Amino acid sequence: MKRTATAIWTGSGKEGKGTLTTPSGTLNNTQYSFTSRFENGTGTNPEELIAAAHAGCFTMALSFMLGGAGYEPKKIDTTATLTLEQKDNSWTITQIHLDVNAKVSEIDPTTFNNIANNAKINCPVSRLFNTAVTMNAKLI
Repeated sequence: MKRTATAIWTGSGKEGKGTLTTPSGTLNNTQYSFTSRFENGTGTNPEELIAAAHAGCFTMALSFMLGGAGYEPKKIDTTATLTLEQKDNSWTITQIHLDVNAKVSEIDPTTFNNIANNAKINCPVSRLFNTAVTMNAKLI
């Protein structure tokens, strides 16, 4: 299975601008720029999209793993917070933290945390990163 996305950039790194497009149309000439990446400008940025991908991947993996263990997830709400900082004079993703709140029928906190940690380690997006992935998971 392969997935694609296209980025088009015009101009210099700081003054230029770009768009991102995916075949599904979810991103369709979606704007990104220096200001949307490193300041608070309008548009998206690669790190926001990575955080969204990680939140989505982890949440789906957790749902599958809970179901596979015989538990029915009623709701899983995940926020992925990506940290981008200067390291050795280069911008580096140094950490992604997952905040997870889940409503799951008839599961104890220890079992839930074990399954959540397994999902954190094994979701494909977590496995992509060469950085720390931390998590705070709780039942609601």
